[in-house]
Amino acid sequence: MRAIQGELLVAPTILPAYKILIQPKWTSKLMIKSELVQKIADKNPHLYHRDVERIVNRVFDEIISSMKDGSRVELRGFGAFSVKERQARTGRNPRTGEAVDVTEKRVPFFKTGKELRQRLNSKA
Repeated sequence: MRAIQGELLVAPTILPAYKILIQPKWTSKLMIKSELVQKIADKNPHLYHRDVERIVNRVFDEIISSMKDGSRVELRGFGAFSVKERQARTGRNPRTGEAVDVTEKRVPFFKTGKELRQRLNSKA
C-alpha cells in the first residue's frame, strides 16, 4: 500500500478494481475494520475469525443503536460517544453565494477519556 500525504491512497492488491481512499494530511497510518478484526483474532487464537468479526460488528451496532436512541455511550478510559443536535439554519452556497436552507440534523461526537489522552501523550 502506498500513501502520499493529502492525496490518494491506492491499494493495488485488491484486484481487479483498485480501492481508493482519501487520506488526510494529519494522519500517517490508517486502520480499517478488517485489520482491527484480524489483530484481535491474532491475539485470541482460541476464537474463530468469523466470531471475532461478529463481536466487533455487534459492539459497533450497539454503540450506533444507543446513539440513535439519544443515549451517551461511555467506555471508561477510552472515551464517550454522544449525539449533538444541530439546529436548522440558513447557509450559503460557496460557489454562487446564494442562501440555502440547511435542515436540522444530529451529528456524532466523541470525547476522549483521560487514560487515552495520557497514553497517547506518554513518552514511552
